[in-house]
Amino acid sequence: MKLSALKLALLSATVASGVLAPHAFAKPVPEAEKAQILKLVDADAANIQDAALKIWGFAEVGYQETKSTALLQDQLKAAGFAVKAGVAGEPTAFIASYKNGEGPVIAILAEFDALPGLAQTADPVKTGIPGQIAGHGCGHNLFGAASVGAAVALKAWMVKNNIKGELRVYGTPAEEGGSGKVYFVRDGLFNDVDATLHWHPANSNSAVQGVSMANISGKFRFHGVSAHAAGAPEKGRSALDGVEVMDVATNFLREHTPDKTRIHYVITAGGTAPNVVPNFAEVYYYVRHPDPAVVKDVWSRVEKAAEGAAIATGTTVDKEITGGVYALLPNDTLGRVMDANLRKVGGITWTPEEIAFAKKIQTSLVNPPSIDSVKSVEPYKIELEGGGGSTDVSDISWVTPTVGLGTATFVPGSAGHSWQNVAAAGSSIGVKGAVNAAKTLALTGADLFANPDIVKKAKAELNERRGPNFAYKAMLGDRPPALDYRKPAGAAHE
Repeated sequence: MKLSALKLALLSATVASGVLAPHAFAKPVPEAEKAQILKLVDADAANIQDAALKIWGFAEVGYQETKSTALLQDQLKAAGFAVKAGVAGEPTAFIASYKNGEGPVIAILAEFDALPGLAQTADPVKTGIPGQIAGHGCGHNLFGAASVGAAVALKAWMVKNNIKGELRVYGTPAEEGGSGKVYFVRDGLFNDVDATLHWHPANSNSAVQGVSMANISGKFRFHGVSAHAAGAPEKGRSALDGVEVMDVATNFLREHTPDKTRIHYVITAGGTAPNVVPNFAEVYYYVRHPDPAVVKDVWSRVEKAAEGAAIATGTTVDKEITGGVYALLPNDTLGRVMDANLRKVGGITWTPEEIAFAKKIQTSLVNPPSIDSVKSVEPYKIELEGGGGSTDVSDISWVTPTVGLGTATFVPGSAGHSWQNVAAAGSSIGVKGAVNAAKTLALTGADLFANPDIVKKAKAELNERRGPNFAYKAMLGDRPPALDYRKPAGAAHE
């Protein structure tokens, strides 16, 4: 879908900022049952905390989350879910299911991968962890733990009240650049799902439904000829020169790309000694834009920059697309249900110790907002602009109605993918936000099981937004999952 068409579709359901009344449910879940669900989550809070902090300690990066996925799978099995592991060609992926007759199929997403380069203790000052390379700077340790906690409570409510339908938990690895969910969608594993729920750690409590950016990511590997850099430089062809010429060409390209395009890269391998002409070098690129068509076009131009750099430096280059995702399609129908339940759960109250922790974190930030913001819930709205990041949840949102929320697991003012977020995600501040998320997810799931008409309306909204004759086609093509995308570059190629 072109950006203009996407905007028109989104505008058709835009709502003004403010607190919105929830839908008038045909069969509202009785307040006694909602109270029961909240008690079930509270009763399981110790397990949510245990999983969240253990996964925080594992700090496993994409497609290497063996301990993290095993822990979550074990919790689900203990709660009576049937678990199928290794789905979608991903060894650390899983689908857990509880089914009680015919009814809606409701999915809850669970992530658990960490970010490289962010090892940090659970302290409010920057303190690395010797020997550790990764950390949960996006809070996915909390994400997976809370989603499982929500599912455990929701399943117990279904059993107690003989609720018909199927509840699934999708354990989705490698969100950070590996596009793990894309392979689920491409393999048809969401084709029979009626609605999908997710959440994300955040600085505030909000069920605002927004957009994100489509992206393609991949690696360019240059191959040259080694030689003594001083004794025989004429015999060498520097693979690093190829990378650097490509980067210069791409940086000049920025001036001539559509507004809102984002291009970023890191050199993941560039040689080992200055006096040895490197015969291998690798650079890792992302291209983002709200319109998937623009992403594809700019990516093709980046590829041409790589080809030109190889010609200019007498090297060769091969390329691999390692990830690619759509832009997120928000769903107002489900968003209002989620918002109503988040308001029922409410904001978060910190202890004096947690307040002291947060204030210490804020001494490292520039003009941070008040920490009191975590006590409230932001006004509901749909945002059509912004969305500087990308997520593989987006692909799911094009094939099934999808809704998410954020809860205050981080200190207000903290940046995403930061040491401050790693510290908070490993503390009681992070766990409190995760428990709030679990409660909101469970309550929202209950509303959808009890009200098939809401699901029907959400599907109609999805069909309107994505336009007629939509056929899903993955941005990353038909490649298998890039299971080694987080492994060190260089050794296997030199």
